[in-house]
Amino acid sequence: MPEPSPLRQAPRNAGRRSAGRRNAGRRDAGRLFIGLMSGTSMDGVDGVLMRLSSQGRPQTLAGVALPMPDALRAELLALNTAGHDELERAARAANALARLYAQAVQRLLADTRLSASDVSAVGAHGQTVRHRPEQGYTVQLNAPALLAELAGIDVVADFRSRDVAAGGQGAPLVPPFHAAMFGCDTPRAVLNLGGIANLTLLAPGQAPRGLDTGPANVLLDAWCQRHTGQAYDADGRWAASGRVDAALLQTLIASEPWLRLPPPKSTGRDLFNPAWLDARLAGWRHKQPADVQATLQRFTAQTVADALDAALPQAAEVLVCGGGARNAGLMRDLADVLRRPARATDEEGVSAQWMEALAFAWLAQMHVDGQKAGVPEVTGARGPRVLGALYPA
Repeated sequence: MPEPSPLRQAPRNAGRRSAGRRNAGRRDAGRLFIGLMSGTSMDGVDGVLMRLSSQGRPQTLAGVALPMPDALRAELLALNTAGHDELERAARAANALARLYAQAVQRLLADTRLSASDVSAVGAHGQTVRHRPEQGYTVQLNAPALLAELAGIDVVADFRSRDVAAGGQGAPLVPPFHAAMFGCDTPRAVLNLGGIANLTLLAPGQAPRGLDTGPANVLLDAWCQRHTGQAYDADGRWAASGRVDAALLQTLIASEPWLRLPPPKSTGRDLFNPAWLDARLAGWRHKQPADVQATLQRFTAQTVADALDAALPQAAEVLVCGGGARNAGLMRDLADVLRRPARATDEEGVSAQWMEALAFAWLAQMHVDGQKAGVPEVTGARGPRVLGALYPA
């Protein structure tokens, strides 16, 4: 049997700060937390309001998706690489993102007719613009003090840096949450398809493991926008109009040494970006854009399958979440190469769309309760750590 879920282990009276004291009289009924996520795709902000208790699964009370304003998205994308006046531009972008986060919080409260005082804490991941754990740092743009001021709720943020300080990758962060949600007596994997793809590996009686596997939507979206003007390839329809080029697929896989690194490992736009793709397409200028899209879609699926076969070959099934779970074409490619059932986490009662936002609400609760949500088996850190920093309301 799996080890007891960290969610069920949270002590009832462990809260030591203002967020932990809030709703202290209602612990048996569960406490309310908000999770906010803007991922590598940078297409918007997802927010969820959830009830967490010491018994059973979290209950999702409301969810909201706010589109990322074009100007903010363009600036966040630009800040992924070195440029003029980065410090001021980054500070301004962080403030704009915090205001967007605050709008999501206000929508969630309005939709549920709750007040800020009803919520124990907000977990806000911020927007990753640099991730260099091998150099000892990671940067998530955010203005959590401003968010706490605007929302009137304690904010937990900066989840990655403590793990990186302990020698870890700082990512992926969601495997312990996946273990709490989906651990069972059969080996299985949870696949998150955001901008980057990452796997959680769940085996009975073992701590969860996890790793990034490579790009999910980040290259697909960039290529689609360049050639069609659309932000993403809805349901993989454009990819379906092309054909997978086996030789190009092999070139993409063979040319990237990172794919052959053993876990723990993580990645992001620092590596997989349009420049990376252009360098590998230099000898393939004759290819039709739709064929490249089809091949990139298969590249995502194949790198996931390769990583899973290497790390947990006995996995009986794969539960899929993130925006890619809504891409019918990508799901078909996964079915072709995984050689095991793949289905959306919705079938297990947890929304594929809200999964990462739910995870950050849960991580906020773990911080408030002083629980160590960092998992060395995932990140390679020297030991488990309490993740995040608290910004009181």
